Amino acid sequence: MSAIVSLLRPQQWLKNGFVLIGLIFSHGWADPDLAFGAGVGFVAFCLASSAVYVLNDYFDRAADAAHPKKRYRPIASGRVGLPQARVLIAILFCGALGLPLALGQWPVALVVACYLALNIAYTLRLKHKVLVDVFCIAAGFMLRLACGTYAVGIMPSRWMLLCSFMLTLFLGFAKRRAEIVAMPSGVLALEGSTRIVLRHYSAQLLDNLVAITASASLLTYGLYTVDAETAALHGTQHLVLTLPIVTFGVFRYLYLLYRGGSGEEPGRDLLADNQIRMAVLAWVIVVVLLVGT
Repeated sequence: MSAIVSLLRPQQWLKNGFVLIGLIFSHGWADPDLAFGAGVGFVAFCLASSAVYVLNDYFDRAADAAHPKKRYRPIASGRVGLPQARVLIAILFCGALGLPLALGQWPVALVVACYLALNIAYTLRLKHKVLVDVFCIAAGFMLRLACGTYAVGIMPSRWMLLCSFMLTLFLGFAKRRAEIVAMPSGVLALEGSTRIVLRHYSAQLLDNLVAITASASLLTYGLYTVDAETAALHGTQHLVLTLPIVTFGVFRYLYLLYRGGSGEEPGRDLLADNQIRMAVLAWVIVVVLLVGT
């Protein structure tokens, strides 16, 4: 059972918090129907993302077995058999689509279906295409955001979309940067290496991409907080007060990345670092206080 739980990677469900952004910014947390819709989307994406992780580990089992760290993953190590993995994939796929359909959440089901289709293509081919691989990761986050906004019946702000897009590109390129630095040269040269795409990246290129996307994330978030439409929608002109918190969170993540202790698993890193956890909590509290008054 512990091997199956590890295979599902519940620590990565933090990423599905993007589904709840729409609930926060629509002031809908006090509305049971809206909260229920967003909750269905969150659970569906948790099931879908776990399905994708199991699917990816299933197809990458041979390469993972040759990796110094990934060889301990449940499928690569043999702790979870291939028949078990196939059954688990089927259950998770059916649950991710069946839950919103059974509850009448058709927009949520449609977005989850798009997410699953995207990640099947990513697992089978797109993850080996330089730059395309990270853009696929960003697209997955954008689908999470779309799911949350559709669930509460609002359209996301253009600045929110741009900020989310840049933030997810930042995390994606940071992940690739951490992987290429941590990967032993001998493993990177192996034909069957899990991250074949890493051969087409360099640390210098990724440093530039991380810097560009980090700057763009802060810029677009700042513009979002001072946008007139944002102020009219949320009834406050003070969301800019959250900008220092977001800036600190990004800078802290960069510090951890270049110190060598972060980046390969963004979900794990965000949960593990106390200062980032405090920044996320502070951001949520301030936003709720500002838009709820």
